[in-house]
Amino acid sequence: MNRVALAVLAALGVAGAQPAFAQNYPVRPVRLVVPSSPGGTSDILARILAHKLVERLSQQVVVDNRAGAGGTIAYDQVAKSAPDGYTLLIAPASITINTSMYSKLPYNAMRDFAPISLLAAATNVLCVHPSVSAASVKALIALARAKPNTLVAGSAGIGTSPHLSLELFKSMAGIDMVIVHYKGSGQGMIALLSGENALAMPTLPTVSPHLKAGKIRPVGVSAAKRSPMLPEVPTIAEAGVPGYEATNWFSLLAPAGTPQPIIDRVQQEIVRALRAADVRERLAAEGADLIGSTSDELADYMKSETEKWARVIKSAGIKTE
Repeated sequence: MNRVALAVLAALGVAGAQPAFAQNYPVRPVRLVVPSSPGGTSDILARILAHKLVERLSQQVVVDNRAGAGGTIAYDQVAKSAPDGYTLLIAPASITINTSMYSKLPYNAMRDFAPISLLAAATNVLCVHPSVSAASVKALIALARAKPNTLVAGSAGIGTSPHLSLELFKSMAGIDMVIVHYKGSGQGMIALLSGENALAMPTLPTVSPHLKAGKIRPVGVSAAKRSPMLPEVPTIAEAGVPGYEATNWFSLLAPAGTPQPIIDRVQQEIVRALRAADVRERLAAEGADLIGSTSDELADYMKSETEKWARVIKSAGIKTE
């Protein structure tokens, strides 16, 4: 038998084996890697979905927190894992941001991962301290233009969603302000609550208790549509900066090379889990909008987000060590 015939038979054998492989998957525990410490939105999302996947896959799903280096530790570990469906990754927006933030990365976000599904998105809230006279986006822009580089904004750290959402706002609104970086959202929130900073753009889950207490004033949300949790607060786009949109989103990825039948199986189970009433209720309380996309939709979205944040980072001149 010649080599061509052998190759054809081998290909047919693999094609026939993959559906069976997917049908039997999983036969041992699945590891769900989270690039942050316990308690954050990524971790909460992972634990809720892990519980549902245990029910759907009849195997243990272990949440493995690998915090550090802006997510790089977790991303690199998963990228180098066996592509067999037993190591999955909860990847927030930082996986596309890091591509332009760091000159050297041990992985390639578009090459080394197989997209499974876009899980959810959480809006950031542009808010000001009560001492600031501006009560709307347009008024805040006017104030910033009247006093350039006077308003001080706090962020949760260089390259975080709150930071880059502020940079995008500055760029699209044509204003200048001072951005101060803190080691996490907690410190930044303390500075805003005390009046040390005039404004910030924290995530909705972070700022929600303080908004309810009336300690700070929301003027706009960063998403493309209003949040059900803050229906009276306009989007930044409709309130004065047309086309503005920035969300902190969360996706599910696998190592590149994971068999497509396994990708399809996990994607289907994840979408079913996201549609469950208890999951929707729990994550809505965290300020997250559930999505559940196809693998191709996630691939396209990651590409567009990578390009968008590359422009923002270049325009702002953001550099990291």
